[in-house]
Amino acid sequence: MPTSPPPRTPGTRGGCFAVLDPATGEAFDEAPDQQPGELDVIVGRAHAAWRSWRADSAARTIALLAAADAVEKAGTDLAPLLTREQGKPLAESYAEVARTAARLRYFAELDPETQPISDDRPVRSEIRWRPLGPVAAIVPWNFPLQLASAKFAPALAAGNTMVLKPSPFTPLATRLLATVLSTALPPDVLTIVTGREPLGARLASHPGIRHVTFTGSVPTGRAVARAAAASLARVTLELGGNDAAILLEDVEVERIADRLFWAAFRNCGQVCMAVKRLYAPARLYAQVVEALAQRAKTVVVGSGLDPDSQLGPVSNAPQLARVERCTARALADGARAVAGGHRLDRPGYFFAPTILADVPPDSPVVTREQFGPVLPVLPYVSLDEAIEAANDTGFGLGGSVWGTDLDRAEAVAGRLECGTAWINHHAETSLAQPFAGIKDSGVGVAGGPWGLYGNLSPFVVHRPVDVCG
Repeated sequence: MPTSPPPRTPGTRGGCFAVLDPATGEAFDEAPDQQPGELDVIVGRAHAAWRSWRADSAARTIALLAAADAVEKAGTDLAPLLTREQGKPLAESYAEVARTAARLRYFAELDPETQPISDDRPVRSEIRWRPLGPVAAIVPWNFPLQLASAKFAPALAAGNTMVLKPSPFTPLATRLLATVLSTALPPDVLTIVTGREPLGARLASHPGIRHVTFTGSVPTGRAVARAAAASLARVTLELGGNDAAILLEDVEVERIADRLFWAAFRNCGQVCMAVKRLYAPARLYAQVVEALAQRAKTVVVGSGLDPDSQLGPVSNAPQLARVERCTARALADGARAVAGGHRLDRPGYFFAPTILADVPPDSPVVTREQFGPVLPVLPYVSLDEAIEAANDTGFGLGGSVWGTDLDRAEAVAGRLECGTAWINHHAETSLAQPFAGIKDSGVGVAGGPWGLYGNLSPFVVHRPVDVCG
């Protein structure tokens, strides 16, 4: 998952920090460098706003639907700014804006259900649902708006308020989004804070926060959980993955090669549930490697603002350095770069789309999450061997199986140790489905009704059946 932010950027002035364009490596704007001491007032206002926000579910629905409309109308401002600070192609930024609006609409119309309890006692009992209070959200840089909305849409729909901190690498589009949303939401229902550490740590440990939701790396997730434990706040942690794709013997390589390539390389590989390891039958191994290498060599890499670009830069300098180290280690371990394998000789944080063959299975590019435009392809002899290798990781976010016999592919998918398994595609999700990992990939559930209930607390009411009860 995303790396931690770097030390202060040269040229940062007091009260603000520079925001860099990953296509050039140069600063193009700045954001407020808010300090931990400011959080007492901000969280206090969020708590005050919660009193009225939680009281009227019909008003919340109206406000959230209006917020979705406002986001759509602001797309021509939001998407270019998102591309400028994050690097992804402009079409993908527009898709992220659309997903943000869609998520607001989905949760606006999702109501928790009062549930009767039948237990043969002479009382009428039911479970109702109450919001938690102010929620803290800490969001990474790979999908700033989409992941922010995955947190604030269910939290606000449930009747909570939120204080949200975006990554210091990508604060600008989120700040603009907050301005857009303020036209539809009451004051202090959603507050964006920007700054460098220890702002996030202080937010996670703030005694006025009742739920902390975080997306990022496993080490930072553990730190967030420790911080939230100080006030016994609920935590939801989405901590990335090392998703494996298994190709079966009956797979039609050319038919699936494009889908497979983009399952690994969309957003320059900076997707928590991207394909990060590929296991191919030994008989098909050379064909699979060549098909993917051909696509890696011909994909257009450039600034996300260039309409011809299919892949943008790596989003920031620390992540580029990580990708370089991971690839260099694999090559030193004996892997072959059939395509790419190096940084591109141009300004910005560009790395050539890389297909690695003959990779030792214990190389870090296989065992860890590289989170960049690099895909190791590994051969297998027996299917059991491939499944065992796919499951031999501390992560458990997603996985996929590819083949023409769908029943067999589904049976194999059922043996994967992960939260979501796909057949003949990967990393495609619905707003209505739960999103959760196992093992080190996270705690709690996002998405669908589960995401709504994760922001609510059950409240049980017992009433006698008659006045004398």
